[in-house]
Amino acid sequence: MRFIQPFRTAFTMIELILAIVILGIVSSIGAEIITQTYESYIVQRAQYRANSKTELALSQIANRLRYAIPHTIVARPSLAGASTRIEFVTDPNMKVLQWVGYDGDSFEAITSDANRRPGWSGFADLLSSDQGSINSPGSFLDLARTIIGNLGGGIGDAQIFFADGNPNGYGISDAFGEVIELDSNIPAGDTITERYKLAWSSYALEVDADNDLYLHYHFAPIPEAPINGTSSLLLHDVTNFRFKYSGGAFRLKICKTEPISADANATVHACKERVVF
Repeated sequence: MRFIQPFRTAFTMIELILAIVILGIVSSIGAEIITQTYESYIVQRAQYRANSKTELALSQIANRLRYAIPHTIVARPSLAGASTRIEFVTDPNMKVLQWVGYDGDSFEAITSDANRRPGWSGFADLLSSDQGSINSPGSFLDLARTIIGNLGGGIGDAQIFFADGNPNGYGISDAFGEVIELDSNIPAGDTITERYKLAWSSYALEVDADNDLYLHYHFAPIPEAPINGTSSLLLHDVTNFRFKYSGGAFRLKICKTEPISADANATVHACKERVVF
């Protein structure tokens, strides 16, 4: 007996063509969705990097700027440009901000839990002080000397600033226990107040010709001192660096660009602001 193969239907040519066309359309849509998703991802990634870097730079600046001695703050058009007291700055294009920062590290440190004296107390006993020696009760200046030395400075490089609005400090020759010895006697006409700050470094922020933001530090703690010492890069590709001082508060604004990817010319833009008291 002959076996008869049952008849089976197959795709027609038109059906095959339609299936191929449909698959092509679906593939093109899917590829476009994937491309758009990836493009959105790399843009958001670049935006996140720009925001994070700008926020980090502002935090580093704020941590330093909060120790600024108010009457020492000046602005300059360049590192070697003429300085202007920050209260009188009207030019929004100033590129350099400079100040003397008091030593917050040893001021906030303590000798031990059992003996909670700071490196320097910020208080001067006027009855037991004179024009060449300041008695600072509650201080442990040996600790201050150690901390300043560990940070790369020296107590012999430090200055004492009194809270009388005078921007000038007085050089320190040595400090031990609760006594600060000065390089020379304070002039008779100058005021010694009960409150003081101890500083061993000035600081400056600069946007250079390559639009990079630098922090300069470890130079003389003297108002308007020449800016030298050590420099650290805070931020690349800065497009805007603005600062304003009013009522004891700084308002800072930094903007930067960030490339979307290494092989693309497109960039994103980020701006951040911070108020520092």
